[in-house]
Formats: sequence, C-alpha cells, structure tokens
Amino acid sequence: MLTYAKQDEYLAHAEYEAIIAKFGNVKPFTNIIKAEETHIKWLEDAFKAYKLPIPKDEAKKYIKVPETLTKAYEAGVQAEIENIVMYERFLATPLIKSNAYSDLRTLFTNLKNASQNHLEAFKKQL
Repeated sequence: MLTYAKQDEYLAHAEYEAIIAKFGNVKPFTNIIKAEETHIKWLEDAFKAYKLPIPKDEAKKYIKVPETLTKAYEAGVQAEIENIVMYERFLATPLIKSNAYSDLRTLFTNLKNASQNHLEAFKKQL
C-alpha cells in the first residue's frame, strides 16, 4: 500500500509539474503540486519508520499532458476520484484497521481528505 501510494503521489506531482510547464502557473495546479510534495514527504517518513526502501521516482516516463487546460482539470477530477477510492480501499483492510497500524490509518485518512479537497478545487475550475 505504501509503495502504491508513493508511486501514485509521484505520478500526480509529475503530471501537475508538466501541466504547469505547458500552461503556466495556473491554479489549482500550483497549489496542489505543493501539497503533493508534502504528501510525498509524509510517505517517505512512513517508509523510514518501517525501515522500507523508498521507491525511485520514475513517474515522468508515464505521464501524458492533456491537450487543453479544460482537459487537464478533467484529468485532475478523475485522478482525485481514483485516489479517494484507493485510500478508501486501503482504510478498509484489516491490516490498516488494526491498532498496530494506526499511524498508517491516520496517514491514509489524511491523504484521502487531501484528495477530497483537491477534487473540489478541480471541480470549481470546470
């Protein structure tokens, strides 16, 4: 779950970075990319706490920049919906529900809540 979440955050950061490069400093991308950097740091802290190797960031190989800003907002909406579903699945697992992993439950809850905020920001643009 940590690896999947980390790679997902890398992908979002790389995509938003590319969108900003193509369309300029447009909101909410400029705000959300900063949040993605925070999320990446939170996940790195979890990897360190569990003494796990931090996955390498290779996301730039896998991104596709939308053709228009409207399509970028639409992609942002879809990505955040998928993130919310991902974190809800993580939070539903017996492992994360257990007291032994309450720190990860808090982390995934915070990341899910951030995705909900990002979703609303993208929806406002549409």
